[in-house]
Amino acid sequence: MSGHSTYEPKTGIERWLDARLPIIRFAKETAIDFPTPKNLNYWYTFGGILAVCLVVQILTGVILAMHYVPNGDMAFNSVEHIMRDVNYGWLIRYMHANGASMFFLAVYIHIARGLYYGSYKAPREVLWILGCIIYLLMMATAFMGYVLPWGQMSFAGAVVITSLFSALDQIIPGLGTAITTWLWGGFAVGGATLNRFFSLHYLLPFMIAGVVGLHIWALHVPGNNNPTGVEPTSKEDMVPFHPYYTVKDGFAISAFFILFAWFVFFAPEALGHVDNQVPANPLVTPAHIVPEWYFLPFYAILRSVPQKLFGVLAMFGSIAMLFALPWLDTSKVRSMRYRPTARIFLILFVLATIGLGWCGGKEPADMVITMGHDANNDPTGFSVVWFSRILAIYYYAYFVLILPLLGLFETPSEVPTTISTPVLPKGGSAIPAGAVAAPEKKG
Repeated sequence: MSGHSTYEPKTGIERWLDARLPIIRFAKETAIDFPTPKNLNYWYTFGGILAVCLVVQILTGVILAMHYVPNGDMAFNSVEHIMRDVNYGWLIRYMHANGASMFFLAVYIHIARGLYYGSYKAPREVLWILGCIIYLLMMATAFMGYVLPWGQMSFAGAVVITSLFSALDQIIPGLGTAITTWLWGGFAVGGATLNRFFSLHYLLPFMIAGVVGLHIWALHVPGNNNPTGVEPTSKEDMVPFHPYYTVKDGFAISAFFILFAWFVFFAPEALGHVDNQVPANPLVTPAHIVPEWYFLPFYAILRSVPQKLFGVLAMFGSIAMLFALPWLDTSKVRSMRYRPTARIFLILFVLATIGLGWCGGKEPADMVITMGHDANNDPTGFSVVWFSRILAIYYYAYFVLILPLLGLFETPSEVPTTISTPVLPKGGSAIPAGAVAAPEKKG
């Protein structure tokens, strides 16, 4: 996409460095002069927002690691020490804790944008898969980080999630127990578990940064997708990344960090759980164990299946569906701007995912619709667990049934010839190679 290099060193130092380490040439070609479709909207700024979020998490995490003690007897008190005694420790900790939520909020919007505009389709399959790998690493990092404060909910969450691996015993006897024991560092969640999670939590963000580098590299090979889903055909379709998108991304990052700052300064504990303000006690179990909000849809899928092994498989399978998406969607039209039927099903998919998140935060026996009471005066009706089962079925159906069939049978709207062509211009426009054209209207 970048074509022949146009960089010319102007000073002796630049010429000397360019002959030995062409880092300035690389930066100019990949971050300044990189040709970018001129019709990108603000949904495309979340890639830059995510990059800044990652930097914030790494910097604040390194500072917190200087004061944190990964010991079962001292971890909770070390966090209190950071909050009370370290200069601006409260700010660093709240930035890190709420930064995780902001990170996931941005990544969910980033994924939704990719789903809507078909950014997972050829030739960007590897780009999409690398993004899914980043998402998996983020989930692992966030889970281990949630354990580190060593409060009641942290401890209970560690017990519940690590115990899921024991379900593998039903496939290969002894395998699940061996993995669980290795994760625990013993026969129960304790200090060894905390030490392991701290080490991995510190390491994984740097792995994420490495995969992000590959993600950006994979982006620069085919170039950006755009809202029309049409590949650029001329220089008139493109503008250099700087200054057009550096300014646009900078404004979006500033607006996003206003929201971030509101949580840090005015509602720092709003996204947490009150039970985590109590030191971990293995003899006391919280009345209602819930993960962080960004894990709730998958937690609801896990609880919706009565059998433990199938619940674990359903939960991990819901993430695996994202990896297979480029081959599940059979439509030759990328953007859902021109797929009105698919757009409706995507909206329902987003609503189903939000509904699963709501279910994950409720008790399975809670009623969605109460129809009466039984002999013991307990409410009867449509429970949360049944609601989550219906939503989970739609979640899977969207990937394995709806998208493949829509690609075969739907009639998309007319697609513009180039990204410079106005959307649905009067008189129609030519259809790019490989796209499905709408049938001509007679009369």
